[in-house]
Amino acid sequence: MSGFKDRVSRDIHKIFLNVDKFAEERTVIYDGVTYDGPEHEGIPIVLTGPVETDREQLKDDHVQGLHLVTHTLYCAKDDLGGKLPKLGKSLQVNTRKGGRFFRTYSIAAAADELGMLRIELEELDE
Repeated sequence: MSGFKDRVSRDIHKIFLNVDKFAEERTVIYDGVTYDGPEHEGIPIVLTGPVETDREQLKDDHVQGLHLVTHTLYCAKDDLGGKLPKLGKSLQVNTRKGGRFFRTYSIAAAADELGMLRIELEELDE
């Protein structure tokens, strides 16, 4: 079975996170650490979304016009320092390669799928 895992590990960057096909380089900030690759252009990620839904309002919550926007970020676990991000923490991603503007997301869920991270992100939008 380790042969299969080795192949998947090699394919993460060659196929799934290939910046010439699916992925794009972005700077990611998590837990106070900046992950931006060797040339400071970013790490390869795939960011899907946004998907906008009405946010769940609590009984005493009277704020109108806010929507919950969700995204899914895929990246190699090694590119994020070998860490599985924790639920509720924040994660920032720059809006374009080499860009200085970052969007801040809350981590709703995270999973390690054979060395590839799937991180579900949420943000509130007006």
